[in-house]
Amino acid sequence: MATILARIIKYGWQNFSRNKWLSVATISILVLTLFVFQWLILFRVVSEMGIESLKDKIDISIYFKEEVDEAKILAIKKTIESNSEVKQVEYISPDKALETFKERHSNDPTINKALAELEKNPLSASLNIKANDPAKYPVIATYIESQTNWQPMIEKLNYRQNKTVIERLARVVDVTEKIGFVLTIFLALAAILVTFNTISLAIYASREEIGIMRLVGAANRFIVGPFVFTGILYSLIAAFAATFLSWPLVSFVSPYLNSFLLDINLYTYIMSNFFSLLGFQILFGLVLGVVSSVIAISKYLKI
Repeated sequence: MATILARIIKYGWQNFSRNKWLSVATISILVLTLFVFQWLILFRVVSEMGIESLKDKIDISIYFKEEVDEAKILAIKKTIESNSEVKQVEYISPDKALETFKERHSNDPTINKALAELEKNPLSASLNIKANDPAKYPVIATYIESQTNWQPMIEKLNYRQNKTVIERLARVVDVTEKIGFVLTIFLALAAILVTFNTISLAIYASREEIGIMRLVGAANRFIVGPFVFTGILYSLIAAFAATFLSWPLVSFVSPYLNSFLLDINLYTYIMSNFFSLLGFQILFGLVLGVVSSVIAISKYLKI
């Protein structure tokens, strides 16, 4: 068995090295396919983490009219806190709102000058509401809107605007994922076609050797094995190449992504999940390589 395996590897390597340029072309297409496949996985991970991060930052803010007493606002706060869907309710006084606004725009001289000229605080009191589950925000918003005795005191409820942003982001992610999936399928078919043609040419180039092996009674697995091994070799080289080629791009993109979404560090994710990502690459590459080889073998060797 060891002797048969050694011969399969030997002849498979000969098939690989005999058609150098075809092998390079095949591996290049496989690398491109696996590269897109890997970035489709990474995009999926980043988009899910990004949406979850944004959901964590979303709240329902109730802005009250200027004349509403603090005691009434605190009474509403206590009522909302009794709702089982609510995690936390924070009261922000007009003074605290102004202080936060000044800190946020400390480097804007125009805004600072305008605030200095104002005779009174233009900001109103508000309540910021966090849900236990982001999916329950519509329930909380409906509950607040159903309290008819609160409506005369409320200036604005801002959940609807935040909900629209999240839904739009989710749609953009969904469309991008579909485009990436279609591109991966297209490249996978191209990779299968190129590998199929390469294996077919290798079979054609070895037709005399195959004929002699059949005459001397060689087993089918000995004839087929080298070509399957060649397909596996293409896949393994392409999987490692695609993975390592991703590193420079990840290193370049990660700081920009981290500045946009502070909770996401793509480079750290890659390093902590390196072997899992490489395993997916190898598995997907092996499927492409082995499927292509089997199709070519079944078509031209009639086995």
